Amino acid sequence: METGGAAVMEVPAELQPFALTSKFDRGELTVEVAPERVVEACRECKGSLHFERLSTVTAVDRYPSEPRFEIVYHLHSVSLNRRLRLKARVSGESPAIDSVTAVWRSANWYEREVFDLFGITFLNHPNLRRIMMPDEWVGHPLRKDYPVEGYK
Repeated sequence: METGGAAVMEVPAELQPFALTSKFDRGELTVEVAPERVVEACRECKGSLHFERLSTVTAVDRYPSEPRFEIVYHLHSVSLNRRLRLKARVSGESPAIDSVTAVWRSANWYEREVFDLFGITFLNHPNLRRIMMPDEWVGHPLRKDYPVEGYK
């Protein structure tokens, strides 16, 4: 599909059962999925849609909004030269989502970083522990309600 000279990527049929919302902006498709279906959606992306590379997992703190956190997965199809962004939103109250390490092993350190800096738990992660902050560090420094000078 063409719009003003720019190609528009629609949500692929294989991903439509998982899509809550979608947006095409600046040449990239973003699809929001329900957090309880993130692993299924990622498996479909890797298998049927050939997004063989997970380039990053990160998070956005929407404090004070609820759901508070967005977990963002940046996917890359090297073979098709395409990119896709998946998002899932989780509550600020005990934020948790399933790990996608069973789909892409590269999710391991990305999920640990998000856990460490935002306090989002990745269920079924093989080694969920701090990766950047010291083990005795209190809190999660990328949360918007984290004190600028830390906890004393």
